[in-house]
Amino acid sequence: MKGMILAAGKGTRVRPLTYELPKPMIPILGKPVMEYLIEELARYGITEIMVNLSHLPEKIESYFGDGRRWGVEIGYSFEGHIEDGRIVSAPLGSAGGMKKIQDFGGFFDETTLVLCGDALIDLNILEAALRHKASGAIASVVVHEVPWERVSNYGVVVAEPDGRITSFQEKPDREAARSNLVNTGIYIFEPEVLDLVPSGVEYDIGSQLFPDILARGLPFNAIHLPFNWVDIGRMRDYWSATQSIMQGQVHRIRMPGKQVRPGVWTGLNVSVDWEDVEFGGPVYIGSGSRIEAGARIVGPTWISHGCHVQAGACVERSILFEYTRIGGRGCVTNAVVFGRYCVDREGHSLATEGADLDWVGDARDAGAPLRRPA
Repeated sequence: MKGMILAAGKGTRVRPLTYELPKPMIPILGKPVMEYLIEELARYGITEIMVNLSHLPEKIESYFGDGRRWGVEIGYSFEGHIEDGRIVSAPLGSAGGMKKIQDFGGFFDETTLVLCGDALIDLNILEAALRHKASGAIASVVVHEVPWERVSNYGVVVAEPDGRITSFQEKPDREAARSNLVNTGIYIFEPEVLDLVPSGVEYDIGSQLFPDILARGLPFNAIHLPFNWVDIGRMRDYWSATQSIMQGQVHRIRMPGKQVRPGVWTGLNVSVDWEDVEFGGPVYIGSGSRIEAGARIVGPTWISHGCHVQAGACVERSILFEYTRIGGRGCVTNAVVFGRYCVDREGHSLATEGADLDWVGDARDAGAPLRRPA
């Protein structure tokens, strides 16, 4: 099998993180989400992987390079152009991006596993591939069962007991939903699927390619296996994912660093007043971070490297990106602090006319007053 990671989207639902990071580079426990996917592919011997890029492509290319660190080969397909010396993103859609790759060099010449670059999974890929082959399908969708009250957040897959897909519902109301199996953005395609995709136009897998497969009556299968699927498509998903992962709820993902006391892990060379800081785990403190006496840290909380939490500050169930400084009169609760942005778990800015957050700053600029996030 070959691999394809869809990484060209702008990630508008995860702003402000994606103002400066492509969505596949959003860190989970200090590591880009796409790195977990590559490790998963490599674990199952899928070593030839194409990635389509559009938004901030250089950040993905410079981090992953040719893939040799993970024992794989990675190729890239850029969707966009240069205008006045700057990169202009012009994504072709999930299926259109694959068609561009196929037209260029015919990469998809065998069964291919396609993954969206914004989710963590621990799928048994071998079992999924065997079920796909046994079904004789031209395309298979890996589905996941969600509570009925959450079906309106997803694309719903309607299938017969034998797995044959009969229809889709895009984010239906709870009352109208005909299934609680949802599309995970994990697909297995045979090469002839790409023959159905027009060249040179924007074309989507879910809303265009799949209806065409159904209309043609081609063999189309749903694969339902138990596995962890952690979607970070929205800010609330990202916050929730970090919370659950830090509590050990996702298989094969463990807290990095060294556990220095129950529920508290650290990177290298941290400066923490262990006697006078109040902790409630799980908490991670990144290398080079400083936590002053009188601070309060309540988990699940991730504090990245180079941060500074001053005396009197509190950080509760939050994520601090690198080099964040929290002033002594600040309290971050159920939030994500990223550069000059401080948002709640829904992605709404915590800066208002009545609360300008002048206690958030850059830990590298110790002599400057704490600045207010935009």
